[in-house]
Amino acid sequence: MTNDLANLRNIGIVAHIDAGKTTTTERILFYTGKIHQHGDVHDGNTTTDFMVQERERGITIQSAAITCSWKGCTINIIDTPGHVDFTMEVERSLRVLDGAVCVFCAVGGVQPQSETVWRQADRYSVPRIAFVNKMDRMGADFVRVNEELRKKLKANSAPVNIPIGREDSFKGVVDLVNMKAIVYKSGSDGKDFSVEDVPAEMSEDAALQRAELVEKVADIDEEVMESYLENGDLTADELAGAIRRATVAGKFVPVLAGTSLKDKGVQPLLDAICAYLPSPADRPPVKATDLKTGDIVERRQDDAELLTSLVFKISTDPYVGRLFFVRIYAGVLKKGANVYNPRTKKRERIMKIVRLFADDQIETEELHAGDIGAIVGLKDCTTGDTLCSEMKPCHLERITSPDPVMFMAIEPKSSADKDKLVESMKALAAEDPTCKFREDEETGQTILSGMGELHLEILVDRLRREFKCAANTGRPMVSYMETVTAAASKRFEFDRELGGKRHAVALTVEVSPLERGKGRAVELSRDFKNAVADKHLQECVVQGLEDGIATGVLARYPMTDISVKCVSAEIVDPEVSDEVAFRSAAMMGFREAAEAANPEFLEPIMKLEIETPPESVGEVLGDLNTRRGTVLDMSQRGDMQVVKARVPLAKLFGYSTAVRSLTKGRASYSMEPDVFDVAPRQVREEILAR
Repeated sequence: MTNDLANLRNIGIVAHIDAGKTTTTERILFYTGKIHQHGDVHDGNTTTDFMVQERERGITIQSAAITCSWKGCTINIIDTPGHVDFTMEVERSLRVLDGAVCVFCAVGGVQPQSETVWRQADRYSVPRIAFVNKMDRMGADFVRVNEELRKKLKANSAPVNIPIGREDSFKGVVDLVNMKAIVYKSGSDGKDFSVEDVPAEMSEDAALQRAELVEKVADIDEEVMESYLENGDLTADELAGAIRRATVAGKFVPVLAGTSLKDKGVQPLLDAICAYLPSPADRPPVKATDLKTGDIVERRQDDAELLTSLVFKISTDPYVGRLFFVRIYAGVLKKGANVYNPRTKKRERIMKIVRLFADDQIETEELHAGDIGAIVGLKDCTTGDTLCSEMKPCHLERITSPDPVMFMAIEPKSSADKDKLVESMKALAAEDPTCKFREDEETGQTILSGMGELHLEILVDRLRREFKCAANTGRPMVSYMETVTAAASKRFEFDRELGGKRHAVALTVEVSPLERGKGRAVELSRDFKNAVADKHLQECVVQGLEDGIATGVLARYPMTDISVKCVSAEIVDPEVSDEVAFRSAAMMGFREAAEAANPEFLEPIMKLEIETPPESVGEVLGDLNTRRGTVLDMSQRGDMQVVKARVPLAKLFGYSTAVRSLTKGRASYSMEPDVFDVAPRQVREEILAR
């Protein structure tokens, strides 16, 4: 492996479920010589899907990191899940990657989760390549997928290679940069191919496609514009350089064709990864916040800089314990060295560093700037923590996770297992920020929350298998939220005797609604800060307000899309206006203000895309109507009808069985979270009556 930053690629493989991410990763590992025989998803023997649950279900659940080499480049690959329930795995992977390969099904095109991962890549400004997979499938249409990339994803994209044939006759690709055909020998494992002249019947189309590609990148790249205007064309080297610069800048998306399952088109994809996606040296310096001054500082991705790294994932290995996945942005992380955690304000000693190969690890002495690896044995570290030099400590932006949308009651099978269940759930929550658990104060039940039915099913299965923790579970239920729909202000006077001591203070709290999706905002007014200069008491008020938000006012659901401000304080006596008084007054004052601000329930709404035979459209639409669904769009995809709708999550339990029954098993569907919306009056009454 090389430590030359220019020859390092940190990439993610991202896509909609079943587009072929894991199969593409498996072929990449095979052609780079990392494995000597490739596995297949349906056989349950792929390298990156190593969890029992992944192999049983044929889906990726956890992102897996792996390193390989191709033509002098070291490639760190993270294979990510495609199922909507595990979108957090994609989020935190893209947070630390320099580039991405977005895989699209040549038949399905741009599907709902494709749009989600594309937006996530946009959020972190990750340059990407599009790989149109499954060109051997019936109904494969490379041109249509390209059009969808431009229309649905607003991608400035163009093919850098085009398919030779389609469906059963797909046999290779035409490289538009070098104007050569790469033809694969039938029946081989993809290693046996020849580089030939462009087939005569494709020469005109290839010339047109190349002209479009040249024109697109010349419009973006001033370096080659002059050459293009003079000659009307670019040399292969000029074109490749322009594609790279435009891709690295995030202004262009190269598109390639292939079929990973049938071993065609993966080597050109590897060439494109090395040629067009950025190295850490191509990326801008990482921005962090100086712990002492609060100023924004920049750290170049260089070994000579002070250590700056981010823990982006935690997993539990049965042999080595907890693994802390880390991306080194600057400096060198060395075995035996001390690092500083700004969140805990403590230093930790690095006892063991490993490079990752899916579920296997190779011990190493150090990780350099740009590297991705893992640390074993940290004591107090969570996802999103910064590990840095204590000389000039700074912290990177933390990774945010979405709120869970579903929950279930869970309890140990015997009282002896209670502590074990709690510890096991703590371990799962440390690994997965979208897994949360709490004890319901009213019922005493333990509530496990997650991102969907499948997510909860996997969490319970892991508790039983990995942690050997037998548990009884209730049926999954929707996790509603609460909000306010009006503004209100309340003065609350807290004056009580607790434990023989008086606690008293009066606070005025204001609440107001925020736009959907804006979350929660808590602040203290200037008047309040002038009246209460003690920082500790200010923190007590903020904590009291946050406690009130977390428990809601209607049915103990957390609140969102709400702004809360403590505007004034009336101190009775410094002796009795203590932290207990401030915290209690803040929480109770918030509750009174929120109750006066027309509180409502918010229910999670899902975007649903159903692909159904035309003769079953009536039944599907009728069923959606009974589920309070709203149809957004209907279109044709090949010989199938595509229905897009918004449906409350509460009405989608068991939908897979229902839609199969309605369409004689011929329909397929996918869904993704859309928004939280105000629940209808009937739903509100049902929740309050529980």
